[in-house]
Amino acid sequence: MEQALRGSGADYAEIRIEREARTDLSFRGAELDAVSASNSVGGVARALVRGGWGVATFNDLDDLRQKVREATACARLVGGKKSELAAVERVEQVIPPPPMERDFRGVPLAEKKSVVQRYNDLMLGQHPKIQTTRASYSDRYREVYFANSEGSYFEDMRPDVGIGLTAVARDGNVVQGGRESIGRAAGFEAALGLEAKAETAAERAAGLLDARPVPGGTYTAILNQKLGGVFAHEAFGHLSEADHVYENEKLLELMVLGSRFGADHLSIVDDGSFPGGRGTHPLDDEGVPTRKNYLIQDGILVGRLHNRETAGKMKENVTGNARALAWHFPPIVRMTNTYIEPRQASFDDLIRDVDLGVYACDLIGGQTMMEMFTFSAAYAYMVRNGKIGELVRDVVLTGNVFQTLQNIDMIADDLAWDDGGGGCGKGGQAPLPVGFGSPHVRVQDVVVGGRQ
Repeated sequence: MEQALRGSGADYAEIRIEREARTDLSFRGAELDAVSASNSVGGVARALVRGGWGVATFNDLDDLRQKVREATACARLVGGKKSELAAVERVEQVIPPPPMERDFRGVPLAEKKSVVQRYNDLMLGQHPKIQTTRASYSDRYREVYFANSEGSYFEDMRPDVGIGLTAVARDGNVVQGGRESIGRAAGFEAALGLEAKAETAAERAAGLLDARPVPGGTYTAILNQKLGGVFAHEAFGHLSEADHVYENEKLLELMVLGSRFGADHLSIVDDGSFPGGRGTHPLDDEGVPTRKNYLIQDGILVGRLHNRETAGKMKENVTGNARALAWHFPPIVRMTNTYIEPRQASFDDLIRDVDLGVYACDLIGGQTMMEMFTFSAAYAYMVRNGKIGELVRDVVLTGNVFQTLQNIDMIADDLAWDDGGGGCGKGGQAPLPVGFGSPHVRVQDVVVGGRQ
C-alpha cells in the first residue's frame, strides 16, 4: 500500500482495504425466511487534487498503484480549487478487536439458527393474539487496513453482532407491534440469553391492543433513555455534521458556535473513544484519533463533527468523525456514540409536579427535515397528578428541534445506553453501527399527535 501511494501526483491519497465475513438469517412467522453467509474483500483508493476528490473501488488487490492512478485521474477532472485538509499527526497502529468470549466466525450456522428460532418460538407462543413475528440475526467481522500518502497506517478489527425481535398482534382491525433488539461490538455471547426480550416484545404488542390512542394535544413529555438518545442523534446530531452545515447556508446561519441552544443543564456529546460503545474506534477512517466532542455544553453550541476536509475548510479542529460503512464507500462525516449528559434529578422528580403529561418510550419510526422532527414512540403512558397512568398507543411527537432543546427543563441522573441493533443511515451508507444514550429528560409543550 505504501509503494502504491508513492508518486501519486495527488495532493493527498489513501487506500483502504477490507476483508469481511458476515452471516444473516431471519425467521418470518414460523418459517425460516432467509439465510446467507459470505466472505468478501475489496478496497477503495481515494485521491484529492486541487480540492476535487476521485475515488476508485476494487475487489482485485493486484496493482494497487493503478487503482491510485485511476482515483487521481478522476480527481483531476473535478478539481479546480485549493485542497484544504486539516493537518493531523501521522499514526501507525494495529488495533486489536474488542474482547469476544466466543468468536462468532467459529459458531456453526445451525447453532445460530437454533438460537434465533428459540426466540421466535417464544414470541409466537407468548400470547394467542400474536399474529406473526420476525426474528433476525446478523454478525459481521471487518478487517480494515488503511494507508495514506502522509505515511499513516493502521489495521483495525471490527466485530458487530445483532439480534432483532418483532412481534405483531392483532385484534379485529387493531394491529400493534412490539420490538426488542441488541447490537454490540462483541462475540456470539451477546446473542445469547435474550429470552426475556423475546417475551417482552410479544407482551408489548399484545398489551397495546387494549391501550387507548393518546388524545392529541400539547403536553409535558418525559422521554425515556432510548427515545432521548434517538432525539439527540436524529434530531440534533445530524445537524451537527459539518458537511451538512458547510453546504447549507440556512444551517450555517442557525448553527453559529457560541449561540445558546438550551438551559445551563443541557450538554450533548459525541464520543468515539467511549469505552465499549457500539460506535467506538480508536481511529476514524481517515486515521484521525477519536475523542470526546461536546456539541452543546451547558446550553451553548460549542462544536460540530468533522472529517479532515470540513475541518480544514471551516478552520476548526478535527474530531475523528470520518466513517465508512464498507470498503466500497468513501468515509463521510458520521456520529459515533452520541448522548445527553446526566444531571442530578431523579425520575420521580421529573413527574412529581406534572398534572397531565405523556411518558414516551422507545421508537418505532420517525423522520427529520432540517430543524423539524416527527418521532413515533413505541409505547407510552399517561402521567396524571404526578403518577404514571395508563398505557396509551399511537403516540407521535413532533416539533422544532431548536425550540424543543430550549424546552428541556429537567434532566435525570440515570444515563443509559441503548443496546439496540440497526444503525445510522446517511448518504446511502446504512446501517452504520452507532451508539446513543440519554437519561430521562422532561420537555415542556410538546405537540403529541393522536386521537382528538
